[in-house]
Amino acid sequence: MITRTPRTALEAVAHRRFLLGAWPWRSLGHLLGTALILLAMVPPVSLLCLPWAAEVSRLLSPFPLTFGTAVVWTAVGGVSLALGLPLLAVPLARLERRRLRLVDRRPVEDGRQRLSTSDLRTRFRVRYTESATWREVGYLLLLVVLGPLLCLVAGLVVLTPTMLLSSPFLVRAGEPPIAAVFTTVTTRGQALGCATLGLLLVPVSAYLLALLAGAHAAVARVLLHGGQEPLRAELVEVTRSRARLVDAFEAERRRIERDLHDGAQERLVSLTLRLGMARLDLPRDTPAYQNVSAAHDQAKQLMAELRELVRGIHPRVLTDRGLPAALGELADRCPVPVSVRADLPERMPAPVEATAYFVVSEALANVAKHSGADSVSITARREGGLLTVEVHDDGTGGADPDRGTGLTGLADRVAVIDGRMFLSSPAGGPTLLRVELPCDQNVRSA
Repeated sequence: MITRTPRTALEAVAHRRFLLGAWPWRSLGHLLGTALILLAMVPPVSLLCLPWAAEVSRLLSPFPLTFGTAVVWTAVGGVSLALGLPLLAVPLARLERRRLRLVDRRPVEDGRQRLSTSDLRTRFRVRYTESATWREVGYLLLLVVLGPLLCLVAGLVVLTPTMLLSSPFLVRAGEPPIAAVFTTVTTRGQALGCATLGLLLVPVSAYLLALLAGAHAAVARVLLHGGQEPLRAELVEVTRSRARLVDAFEAERRRIERDLHDGAQERLVSLTLRLGMARLDLPRDTPAYQNVSAAHDQAKQLMAELRELVRGIHPRVLTDRGLPAALGELADRCPVPVSVRADLPERMPAPVEATAYFVVSEALANVAKHSGADSVSITARREGGLLTVEVHDDGTGGADPDRGTGLTGLADRVAVIDGRMFLSSPAGGPTLLRVELPCDQNVRSA
């Protein structure tokens, strides 16, 4: 049994104080309201279906419609329902959301877009294209189709104990027998037996009413609650915002690369040449020669480090020759022997190539620092609309994203272009890093 306060009729059924609370009466009130709403909705829906009803009647008559006329009537009926059902479903849904509070205390939202314009054409277009509107239409149709059955079952559940309980007040000696649901009562003794049975059925009926009302409310909530629509819209906006931030970061990184390559690197090369020429003009046994030589060596070391920095920002070979050549350059620079197999007959979109390159670059850096591997293999191939890149090493394994090896950052970078990353690295090795990147032409920039 549930001990916390129930929020819905279905939860209340399992509560130990169900029969002493208000949930049976709330359920009864909800079902009575359903019957009244059904009586109000059936006539207008039937009116909208009138063209189809007339067509069916003519098809069954001795003078059926011609094919062309039948097509016209079918189209008229379809247009009538498409235009008219939302006009009925929207106010019905608004009423049902309020009425849902009788048997479901959880908040419910319509999930509709908030419109600030008063232009009728714009409002009409938005409302008729919203998914919430057509879910409400589905609820209306479901209510009209299955509502009568629900009301019939609820009516039997209410009338059965009522008729049994009232039988002692209706039977009279010497008068015709009365019908009490499934039996005929002729004497007061039989009537008292029926009343006893009716009294026992009262709690059963209360539970059945709560179940019926709770099931109706659950279906209504699925179709009428749009609380996830704003969250879904926010998720889309967050994804787009993340892509825009990555785009801005990539553009800034390209600018830094260009400034370093065309500015600082050229000036550093010029400085290195000048120091080299100055060293030639100095006697070898002077302190000035030693100082200039040390500065020249430091300038050459700094130039090598700057070249590595520029290559790490965005390798020129990736832009000029594509991913296979860039992977080959990474393999040549890695201290561990690396074999590369890149079966890529054509260029991938730039964001895909850049993501694949930096994934492999980070993976090789991790191999060199942590794995103790003797060999590494890189495989890149296109399978349909996916670029699959695998980095396999024979090291000690045990790679864990929580240990700060950059794997979490790689997964985030792959996710920006809707890719996936898989890692298998048991203790003792080997380690396999696999990424799958969508490479169609509509891939989002990263």
